[in-house]
Amino acid sequence: MSIYQFQVRLASGETYSLEKYKGSVLLIVNTASKCGLRGQFKELESLYQEYKEDGLVVLGFPSNQFHQELTDGKAAQESCQLNYGVTFPIHALIEVNGPNADPLFTYLKEQQPGLLTKDIKWNFTKFLVDRTGNVVKRYSPKTSPLEAKDTIEQLLEKKS
Repeated sequence: MSIYQFQVRLASGETYSLEKYKGSVLLIVNTASKCGLRGQFKELESLYQEYKEDGLVVLGFPSNQFHQELTDGKAAQESCQLNYGVTFPIHALIEVNGPNADPLFTYLKEQQPGLLTKDIKWNFTKFLVDRTGNVVKRYSPKTSPLEAKDTIEQLLEKKS
């Protein structure tokens, strides 16, 4: 199994394969626009702007599993754009844990389990994927996205 086998749905409703990003470094994040950690949107956007020309793609996946997201992905996307200037892709609302968890997040959690459990404990859990589709690191919700900068730079230097 590979990360490139997954289909995901944008907030607009368009479905696409993550194979679209083969050769890119991905930072995949479960987001929530009403979460106390929502300031990370600005940091995620900053990373995206700084490194997108080098091959970094940030992917936001809104989830209301922790009761801190708007009614749907489109509303979340609009909020992110308006309040934080987000230009990276925001997807449809998903679940990240339990029997209805999005298959992508089930896979991410299997590849990089958390400290005590595979489950995602809160919004803004971040997964870093290298250019060949390997899930190389998981960052906790409280970890600033900017703390991933050194690892992102290392992964971007390794061209596939």
